Amino acid sequence: MTACALLLSGCAGVPVLTSPANQTGGIQGAALKGKVHGGEQPITGAQVYLYAVNTTGYGGPGIAASSSNASVSLLKSPGYVTTDSNGNFSITGDYTCPAGAQVYIYSIGGNPGLTSGTDNTAAGLLAGLGSCSALSSSQFIWVNEVSTIATAYALAGFASDATHISSSSTALAATGVANAMGTITNLESLSTGAVLYEYPDPPWDTINTLANILAACTNSAGPSSAGCSALFSNALSGGATGTQPTDTATAAINMAHNPSANIANLFALQSSTPPFQPDLSTAPNNLILTLGFSTGNPDFSPSAIAIDASGNVWVLDDYEAALCEFSPLGVALSGSSCFGSSSFADTDLSGPVALAIDSGGNIWTANNGGSSLAEFNSSGVLNPNSPFTGGGINSPTAIAIDGQGYIWALNPPSAGSLSKFNSSGVEQSGSSGYTGGGLDDPSGLVIDTSGDAWTANKLSSDPATISEFNPSGSPVSATGYSEGVGNFGPANLGIDGAGNIWVTNSLQSTLSKFGSGGTLLATSSAGAGGLENPGGIAIDGANNIWTLNDAYGEYSWLVEFNSSGTPISGSGGYYTATLTGGMAIDGSGNLWVSNVGYNNCCSESVSTYPLFEFIGVASPVVTPIVANLLSPYGQHAVNKP
Repeated sequence: MTACALLLSGCAGVPVLTSPANQTGGIQGAALKGKVHGGEQPITGAQVYLYAVNTTGYGGPGIAASSSNASVSLLKSPGYVTTDSNGNFSITGDYTCPAGAQVYIYSIGGNPGLTSGTDNTAAGLLAGLGSCSALSSSQFIWVNEVSTIATAYALAGFASDATHISSSSTALAATGVANAMGTITNLESLSTGAVLYEYPDPPWDTINTLANILAACTNSAGPSSAGCSALFSNALSGGATGTQPTDTATAAINMAHNPSANIANLFALQSSTPPFQPDLSTAPNNLILTLGFSTGNPDFSPSAIAIDASGNVWVLDDYEAALCEFSPLGVALSGSSCFGSSSFADTDLSGPVALAIDSGGNIWTANNGGSSLAEFNSSGVLNPNSPFTGGGINSPTAIAIDGQGYIWALNPPSAGSLSKFNSSGVEQSGSSGYTGGGLDDPSGLVIDTSGDAWTANKLSSDPATISEFNPSGSPVSATGYSEGVGNFGPANLGIDGAGNIWVTNSLQSTLSKFGSGGTLLATSSAGAGGLENPGGIAIDGANNIWTLNDAYGEYSWLVEFNSSGTPISGSGGYYTATLTGGMAIDGSGNLWVSNVGYNNCCSESVSTYPLFEFIGVASPVVTPIVANLLSPYGQHAVNKP
């Protein structure tokens, strides 16, 4: 039985689709050439497919493979080319890509240097190529386990399996997929199939370890081998549960979706002389791939973080009073000094602690030291009318933008208040701001789809409460909503796609969920999933909740919960480094965390980099946040692009 026939009846499947090469329009493809290797051995007789990421429905973790999210096969009948005795393949330019298509190689089957006639039908390998319009006949493509890991992790937010990688057809989704493809270039060299060893300093040892795990199956006789059996039984679609993959490429995608599942068993699959080195010497806490970035300025000390519609990452530097911009690939677009304090008056950006991006791509900052707001355009140019004061603004600590374009700021001093400004920076909330509603040393600020503003009230209240204000600034409840279990020390808030409010409770190390009317729906047990002093919170496109936990400056970790509040990141979460800043999820499914501890914490475990990207760990979301409240997304506070 051929690999193609086998896969047609398996989980991954090679879909039989109308090839764009037989349709009018589209982009003429370039001739391509490359090599397929399993470890250090060429794979002969492998079937090499060229696919485009589909745009008719989402793939991703927990989304079943179907015709709506099947990758688009681009080559004419029989739909593939075959590798020669040295693993080489060649694709002529006789194919057409859909306009704007992002494409990848999928190789399946072949003989990885074993007895003549062997066909390892489980040997599935990937290589992400990027935009079809940018393909070049001069580019050599090396397809192996390293390229498979890089592609599987970068595209994890859109992939159900190796032949079902898909998004919606929106412009934001196209940006998210394109940026995800770009991330591959931060991990491996397409022309050599080797992990990169220079800045941005990818986790080469983790990538090599993952590649070695796949090689245990790729370099075997097939699905019944010990290496494949162990890999497939420990790389289930749901981590500890779900279906087994039928090829190594889908196993890699499953590992990207479930980075804390069956670590010891997977780590043990490496041979005594693994093909990819250097690798990890001991089993890690998780199999997440992380990139670190810096402006090159040793004084860069990031705090708040937000992501714009292009996937650019905006970070406040509260140490130098500067605004910094990074590309989706972590390039410091604003240079080493960022949009720096030397170009501002002391009052322009004094003690910046929070930022938000409006629907026009303008960046607004809340300046705690200056008791003001500042506005920058998408090029980082300060509005000459900044800073904006009035409206009762007083040492603000949080900022949010509603669907009508109004900017809200949270002021914690004394009893606390909310300030509201229009898009021109004119105050709307009177001389004292909006008060009442149970505000008491408030923390965190989110806006729901009705335009109501929510905040949490901190340690000085017992029992603690959350407050809700309507768009006119009137409290919906005169005293706020009590969660009923005493002083839980709320630190921050998030709002999910169903409109539920989630609160991280730093004092009790719990996570609480509130429904409409402030009804308490659930509170986790103390320390659930490794919660300890949780602060930052972010919610992804699958309504999973991410929290950043800080062991009081010693070390930190991420804990992920599903929409019911059940931890899904293992008993101790995903261990990271000393990260104590902001969190944001982009349109590719990457989680970004700013490392304020980079300069301000004295722990020896402080990482080298002030900004981190956790690749493909989350489900993609619409950015900026306010775009979730606007047409065409306005039904939910969190949406997929």
